[in-house]
Amino acid sequence: MIEKRNLGKTDIEVTSICLGTMTWGEQNTESDAHQQLTYACDERGVNFVDAAELYPIPPKAETQGRTEQYIGSWLKKRGQRHDLVIATKACGPGVWVNYFRGGPRHNKQHLVEAVDASLRRLQTEYIDLYQLHWPDRQTNFFGRLGYRHDDDADETPIDETLAALECLAESGKIRAVGLSNETPWGVMTFLEIARREGLPVVASIQNPYSLLNRTFEIGLSEIAHRESVGLLAYSPLAFGVLSGKYLGGQRPEGARLTLFDRFSRYSNPEATRATEAYAALAKRHGLTLTEMALAFVTSRPFLTSNIIGATTMDQLKEDIDTHGLILPQEVLDGIEAIHVAQPNPSP
Repeated sequence: MIEKRNLGKTDIEVTSICLGTMTWGEQNTESDAHQQLTYACDERGVNFVDAAELYPIPPKAETQGRTEQYIGSWLKKRGQRHDLVIATKACGPGVWVNYFRGGPRHNKQHLVEAVDASLRRLQTEYIDLYQLHWPDRQTNFFGRLGYRHDDDADETPIDETLAALECLAESGKIRAVGLSNETPWGVMTFLEIARREGLPVVASIQNPYSLLNRTFEIGLSEIAHRESVGLLAYSPLAFGVLSGKYLGGQRPEGARLTLFDRFSRYSNPEATRATEAYAALAKRHGLTLTEMALAFVTSRPFLTSNIIGATTMDQLKEDIDTHGLILPQEVLDGIEAIHVAQPNPSP
C-alpha cells in the first residue's frame, strides 16, 4: 500500500504519490487520461490528483481547461468521489495568461469565477485542495533568481486573497488552501495573517523539487517542518530529464523536450553534467535513474506528496512502483557528493 500523509494540519490524508495531469489535453487524450486515472487510483491506491485551470501545458487559450474536463468526465463515470483528494489551482497575473478573466488576479471576484469554472469542468461539488498557482506579486518563481523590489507594483494584498478563500471555504466549495511557486516570505506572511485574522491556514506548498533543484531546502524546508506546510513536489523528474532519456543529446519522438522548445529549464550544460553523474551513480547500484530520482524525493522528511506525471502507461507504472523504494545510505551519500559538487544547476 502507498503510504498516506496528512495534508498540513487538516484531517485530509493524501498518498505520498500524487498523479499529475498537466499533459492531459495536449500530449494525452481523454482516453489516455481515464486509463491513467483508473490504473493509479483504482488499481494502485493513489488517492491524490493534481490539476490546474491553466492545464494542459504548454498553456493556450484554445486548450485551457481540457485537463479538468477529462478528470470530470472520469469522475462522473466512476462515482465514489469521497475516496479521492482532488487538487487544482488558480492562475496568478501575467500578460501571457490574459485570456483568463481579462487578466487573472487573486481577489474575490477572480477566485470565485475560477473556482466555479473548475467545479463545472471537474463535475464535482467541492475541491479538496485549492492552490494559488503563483503569487499575485512581483517575486522569484519559475526559476527566476535575483529578487527586484518594485514599490509601485500592482499586487492583490494577501489579506484580501485569504478573505476570498475564506468565503469559498465557508460556502463548501473548497476544503483546504495551498500555495504554489511561493517564497519563504510569502508562506510566512500567509500564515501570519491567517492566524491573526482567523482566515484559512495554508496546508501545503507546491514547488519544484528534484535532484537538479533542491532550492526548497534552503529556506522553505524549515517552514514545512515547523509550520506543517508540507511540500507537494512538482517536476521530480525535471521535465523527464531525470529519466535519462535525453542523455547523449537524444530527443525521443513525442517526448516533451522534443516537442516543445520552451522546456529548457533542466537542460543547461551544468544540469546535463549533473544528470550524467546521477545516472552513473544509479547504474552502479542497479537502479534506473528514474527510480533513484523519485525515491529520493519521496523520502524527504518535509515532503507530503511527490507529483508524478507520465505520458505513457509504462512510465506511470515505473513511477508508481518507486513509492516503497528505500535508497541505501551509500546511494544517498553519492547523491550528496554530486549535489555538493554541482548544487542546484536548475533553480
